[in-house]
Amino acid sequence: MEPITFQPLYMERVWGGRELERVYGRDLPAALLPIGESWEMVDREHEQSMVDGGVMAGCSLHELWTTRREEIFGAGLADEERFPLLIKVLDAREDLSLQVHPPEGLAARLGGDPKTEMWFIAECDPGAQLYVGLRQGVTKERFEQAIANGTAAECVHAIRPAPGDSIFIPSGRLHAIGAGFLIHEIQQNSDTTYRVFDWNRSGLDGRPRALHVDQALASIDFNDIEPTMDLPAGDTLASCAYFKTERKSPAAGQGLTNPEAGKFSILSVICGVLESAGGRRFRKGQLLLLPCAAAPLKALENSTVLQVTLPVARVAQFC
Repeated sequence: MEPITFQPLYMERVWGGRELERVYGRDLPAALLPIGESWEMVDREHEQSMVDGGVMAGCSLHELWTTRREEIFGAGLADEERFPLLIKVLDAREDLSLQVHPPEGLAARLGGDPKTEMWFIAECDPGAQLYVGLRQGVTKERFEQAIANGTAAECVHAIRPAPGDSIFIPSGRLHAIGAGFLIHEIQQNSDTTYRVFDWNRSGLDGRPRALHVDQALASIDFNDIEPTMDLPAGDTLASCAYFKTERKSPAAGQGLTNPEAGKFSILSVICGVLESAGGRRFRKGQLLLLPCAAAPLKALENSTVLQVTLPVARVAQFC
């Protein structure tokens, strides 16, 4: 079976830009609109990835997951209604809102879904900052007061990463992507975000975007003080109950296959060129699903690839 690719879904965002055109040669919709997110692989009720070529062209990810799961993804995966991950590329030309996603134990009570994610920095401007966790000495009471007087940004810890760095963002971690980043995001299949501060700006409709202060305050881990970017454990950038992300660097002529026999993986090409047994080539900025029975890919030049897999038995717990 050949790799499966999908048509990206492009999302207009007030903080977005057009870097996907410049960096990855994408054909973006409606010139000059700020495209902040490319949903590369998604299975949600109102957003659905569609296969863009080959014998499965026109099939949805949901259809593959529900009717051909064992054939394409492998045996032994949890019996979930929808494919459990959502994979994006984010283009932040301005700061995103200061936000948090609800933890597993609180999400249902707050009316949302839990969302743990990780970020891989594909590109960033010199001096660009991520806002992650809280500064030393910030308590819930102090942060709540800062929200009320419009100074919440002063309470958040800032980090200046470099391309190739990554960071794990568990549910409950306060965060915001600053201006000047192109980021690959792997996350649970959730679209629940509680904004606590939006830099006092207006949305695309000219009105202030909705905030969710009560839900955010209930979700934030106030013991998460001044975290740093992650250090890889060998090839592994992030591993939790929901996904595992590895960075693979095959040299020219080397093969790349699924880490576990009989199980699928998702590959995102950061740089280089991969070729399938059938002669298809995959370049920088492309994402592909490598079915469980697919033949190995071959690197045609030195390449860097993010490889994402699912745990065989997913557990409902905080990562």
